Amino acid sequence: YEKQLEQVKVHLPNSVKIKMLHFLFCWIYASICNAILAILWKLYLNIRSNKMSEKILVVDDEREIADLLEVYLKNENYTVYKFYNGTDALKCVEETEIDLVILDIMLPDIDGFRICQKIREKFYFPVIMLTAKVEDGEKIMGLTIGADDYITKPFNPLEVVARVKTQLRRYQRYNNPAQIQPAEKSEYDIRGLIINKDSHKCFLFGKELQLTPIEFSILWYLCEHQGKVVPSEELFEAVWKEKYLNNNNTVMAHIGRLREKMNEPAKKPKFIKTVWGVGYEIE
Repeated sequence: YEKQLEQVKVHLPNSVKIKMLHFLFCWIYASICNAILAILWKLYLNIRSNKMSEKILVVDDEREIADLLEVYLKNENYTVYKFYNGTDALKCVEETEIDLVILDIMLPDIDGFRICQKIREKFYFPVIMLTAKVEDGEKIMGLTIGADDYITKPFNPLEVVARVKTQLRRYQRYNNPAQIQPAEKSEYDIRGLIINKDSHKCFLFGKELQLTPIEFSILWYLCEHQGKVVPSEELFEAVWKEKYLNNNNTVMAHIGRLREKMNEPAKKPKFIKTVWGVGYEIE
């Protein structure tokens, strides 16, 4: 049989041999590439998981409960820091950027209420309290001192994981800097010049100025950009909502009337200053 096989190999045309070698090379190359890609993908997932996984601190002197929570939380790709006493837990909070704490009330050294109070002196991440007691007074006390949720023992670990996800989602939504809009100012007080957007009134050293809506809008925009030179074209387009023309003296005329009402000297005004060739500024 081996001799027959050898004869077949010998009598194979060179073109077939070349095709077979080419196929074999391509198959080996593809296998190596797939293996490399699989390794790189696993590395990427590990790096991504490490970067994105939230850090959960579990504090409970009952080791079985703490260990059980650690297993369930790690299955959800959370990074878990586990301690059986309050002293080590507080040290971890100071040294690590924790995202959420699961905290038992009855601890051997420091009770959970005190730990929660210490956390709230500096940090705002969610705190979920664990307790074997069911009294409403204890729950109310925990929530009053800054806890975000309360779970009574015995509990279903899956419920704890669900509550962790809910608290983290809520915390991240309301503490995301990109989503937090700064509060709009409704009043400016600049060296005795008080202008209020809500009441649409303006006072200078206690005396109300009778301003037209356009004059008020000009003064408000300048106060809004205090310390910055506002170009005439920007001021015009912001107040009149129209395209500015180079020969448009409307802004200059209104600034002049504003200065008159504010008893501003034309040469050395105290509030609305002219930056020649550029625009106007309130320092």
